[in-house]
Parts: sequence; C-alpha cells; structure tokens
Amino acid sequence: MQPQAANSIMNLVPLVLIFVIFYFMLIRPQRQKEKEHEKMLGHLAKNDEVVTSGGIHGTIINVKDKTIILRIDENVKIEIDKNCISYIKKPQGVAV
Repeated sequence: MQPQAANSIMNLVPLVLIFVIFYFMLIRPQRQKEKEHEKMLGHLAKNDEVVTSGGIHGTIINVKDKTIILRIDENVKIEIDKNCISYIKKPQGVAV
C-alpha cells in the first residue's frame, strides 16, 4: 500500500505546481493592480484631469464620498461613480 500512496501524492504535484504558477502570474498581479487603483481613487482631488472607463476625459470639480463631479466641457458637468475613473492624466501639483 505504501507505493500507491506515494504515487497518488506524486499525481497531485503537477496540480499544485499549476496553481502556484497561476497565482504568481495572474492572481497576485491583479490584486496589486486593484490595490493601486483603490489608492488612486482615494487620492482624487479637485482639478485632477482624469479618464473614465468609458473614455470620457474631464477635470474633477468636486469629490464626494462615492461620486465625483466631472467637467467635460464648458458648462457641461456630469456626476459619476469614483470606480469609473480609469486613471489620472495629469495629477495636481505635478510639473510636466
């Protein structure tokens, strides 16, 4: 019975190896990206130029708890969820 038990453990090694590879190549980088996005959303400020997930470019006018007011053109303002912000184009206070 001993050789059969060792054989079944050896059959699990490839599965464990595949899981480890998936973790380091897919799961871990995705979690890091989510953490960076949450950090970016926490630091949104007035006058930041942002791009939404829908591709709308605009400037933040007001930051609320869960939403922001975004100016996309003169006299055109929209209110969107913070989660819809993809990235900041030009952070406030950064010289270009």
